[in-house]
Amino acid sequence: MRKKLGITFALVSLMVLLSGCSSTKTPITPESTGFWDEYFVYPLSWVITQFAEMMGNNYGLSIVVVTILIRLALLPLMIQQTRSSKAMQNIQPELQKLREKYSSKDATTQQKLQQETMQLFQSQGVNPLAGCLPLLIQMPILLGFYHAIMRTQEIKNHSFLWFDLGVHDPYYILPVVAGLTTFLQQKIMMGGTDNPNPQMKMLLYIMPVMIVVFAVNFPAALSLYWVIGNLFMIVQTYFITAPKKNKKNEIDRGAKK
Repeated sequence: MRKKLGITFALVSLMVLLSGCSSTKTPITPESTGFWDEYFVYPLSWVITQFAEMMGNNYGLSIVVVTILIRLALLPLMIQQTRSSKAMQNIQPELQKLREKYSSKDATTQQKLQQETMQLFQSQGVNPLAGCLPLLIQMPILLGFYHAIMRTQEIKNHSFLWFDLGVHDPYYILPVVAGLTTFLQQKIMMGGTDNPNPQMKMLLYIMPVMIVVFAVNFPAALSLYWVIGNLFMIVQTYFITAPKKNKKNEIDRGAKK
């Protein structure tokens, strides 16, 4: 969990750095050159524009549709992330026992702890870094969205609901909703964990605060993308974990009888 938190901080910081260093004043066109513009920014700009034209030039609704399509494309990866997260939660008691067994801080004991921890991961089919892969994929998409919005005048200047897509939400409603949905999504992911470890608890509260801080300063279209993505993940996580949770409850009730 510490690694995941560190990677999250690093990726968000990298996104901010790249956004600041890359030019957002140069319009994106079919003639734009460079790997980033040709294969990330322009395709996103084109897709958003095409859907908007089909929806009566509604660029906000187009971003909602494109976000859902991206989430559907990432669905297999997200399902793997959800299952990996639940598997990590299920083996927390065993991990705690190993930490207590090898509590000494000398190098030999810590090496033995690492070996037995990896054996536990392998026996349970758990990849501790599987949850980081979606973050690695989503950050370039977020950065691509940022450039597509800021460098496509039709998107940047368009209004949707109460906000302009190219500037931050003047009422800070979207950033707050982005933070709340991030918290809810993580809370659902942790559902069924009776005693989450301190790192999980820390991530539960730090991530929403991070999202709010960045959403306040970024274009409202990015907050819209994040909110829709979170809602998609909440529904997805519920349908993945609810059947297993119900089955576990049935087993527990049967055991009590």
